[in-house]
Amino acid sequence: MRAVHRAMILASLLLFAAAFMPQPARAQVDLSGEWSQTAGPDNTTDPDIGDYTGLPINDAERLRGDSWTAEKWDQQEHECEPHPADYAFRAPGGMRIWAETDPLTKEITQWHTMVFFLGVQRTIFMDGRPHPPDYAAQTWTGFSTGKWEGDRLRVSTTHLKEGWIRRNGLARSDKGTAVEYFIRHGDFLTIVSIVKDPVYLTEPLVRTEHWVLNPGYGLASYNCIPKHEVDKPKGWVPHHLPGTNEWLTEYPTKFGIPLEAARGGAETMYPEYMQKLATLPPPPPPPSPPKPKETAGAQK
Repeated sequence: MRAVHRAMILASLLLFAAAFMPQPARAQVDLSGEWSQTAGPDNTTDPDIGDYTGLPINDAERLRGDSWTAEKWDQQEHECEPHPADYAFRAPGGMRIWAETDPLTKEITQWHTMVFFLGVQRTIFMDGRPHPPDYAAQTWTGFSTGKWEGDRLRVSTTHLKEGWIRRNGLARSDKGTAVEYFIRHGDFLTIVSIVKDPVYLTEPLVRTEHWVLNPGYGLASYNCIPKHEVDKPKGWVPHHLPGTNEWLTEYPTKFGIPLEAARGGAETMYPEYMQKLATLPPPPPPPSPPKPKETAGAQK
């Protein structure tokens, strides 16, 4: 009886100790809150036409970019397009993150994010469910599942509609997928995204975005109603034919970058490319402004 009594006491002590042991990392890191975005290359200004530097794109992607024109946004069907999930965090504006928990176990079953632009909400499932089959519907936010790896939340996203990797015509196909890592350090949040696209990218595209906790900050409402009208024929498709986009040289000329470097490719991502960069011819100088016409009085 004494042995049984000692075993019961020991079991009680173990249960008591377990209740006060540190919880796993998934319960220690709270991502919820209102977050303000820090300045980045895409959220402060629109990217230059023809700026493909540092992007692992192929020739098919260059053709997409060279053919693109911003007149696309004049079409009513494109005016209110949201950013796809793999790009939404790069758009300007704040973000809200909150959790949904199981009422019985209190385990987090879903994380939700909402970005300022069009107020798009996204769900990250944490309950271990599988991704849908390939023939399932594709959406702007895709289908996301998450799991904790230490103190990092790893999010895997599939079933994305065709979107873009840069808002100057560089597309991301509907075959693309994304893996993201949400990493919190105090009041700072870093989101690392890794986009793979067998159609337009030759290597994974890795980017980071940074956020600062901003208690009391609220996302303003962002509504969009297509209403733009343009004087174009029915069926008009905005585009540049190959070899006719004269804006492609403006970016390398403005910043003194060799034209070949501005065309991008995987090799432009690595430090070793600096050696090749030094051997490339400089871009042509910008055209000289036209001389003012002389007036009759000036000739006298």
